Amino acid sequence: MLDLNTFVNTPWLLYTAVVLVSLCVGSFLNVVILRLPKMMEQDWRCQCEDLLEVPEAQRVKHTPVTLSSPNSSCPACGHGIKPWQNIPLLSYLLLKGKCAACQTAISPRYPLIEVATAVLSVITVLALGPSVAGLWALVLVWALVALTVIDFDTQLLPDSMTLPLMWLGLLLSYFGVLGEFDSAFWGAVAGYLSLWSVYWLFKLVTGKEGMGHGDFKLLAALGAWLGWSLLPAVILLSSLVGAAVGIALMVFRKHGREVPIPFGPYLAAAGVLCLWFGPEIQALWFGYLGV
Repeated sequence: MLDLNTFVNTPWLLYTAVVLVSLCVGSFLNVVILRLPKMMEQDWRCQCEDLLEVPEAQRVKHTPVTLSSPNSSCPACGHGIKPWQNIPLLSYLLLKGKCAACQTAISPRYPLIEVATAVLSVITVLALGPSVAGLWALVLVWALVALTVIDFDTQLLPDSMTLPLMWLGLLLSYFGVLGEFDSAFWGAVAGYLSLWSVYWLFKLVTGKEGMGHGDFKLLAALGAWLGWSLLPAVILLSSLVGAAVGIALMVFRKHGREVPIPFGPYLAAAGVLCLWFGPEIQALWFGYLGV
């Protein structure tokens, strides 16, 4: 019978399993990325119609979207995707990146997200080791992949992902899986309040909103997983990368200053780096401060 010790003592088996599972997870993340914003939009519309007491006959009719329905189909011709046409990465290669029915090109983003999920998962296990903490850390990485792409697409960081991620980090710390609970608790508190304070300071000074509330919750989740001591590094890294990307977009793609740039992907990238290299970053950070 296979157990964790068998995987630990058989690296090729461990990393093969990580790759295969992560490819499947990446395929599911594609569904989450595509459908979760639509589900939120439908929910908001229903709430607005209820609040405005719109008569039933005048309400917008739509097919309810969930993560499990309707079945996946080609956006160009509506052809239902068969199970054997939905095997992560392999089906895309066998179909040569085209719909089996109408031969319309399939976006390469789908296999890229699957591959990226697998690569990040392997690096996570390499960095943290084949341990219980390392396996739980995969959940954080997978969630950050989905949140990154959703924020890029819609500038939304769904509460249905960020809040459970924060609570899971706190629970794992409480049971000693990740680290000390005190560090996780104050990491979540400090993560939320730090960006919340920046948000309100910026709004009081300029009268504009500098970031979304989802950024507060994402940093709170990262604080719960990484602990309070790594929060300064997360904020610094994400700010530097965000500033560099923002300047590059304004220079090379002529983005105006009024065009919003999602901050969630940079928080996610900084969080993953701190997850992988936390002790090294912490030593460097404390050394710089002379602690």
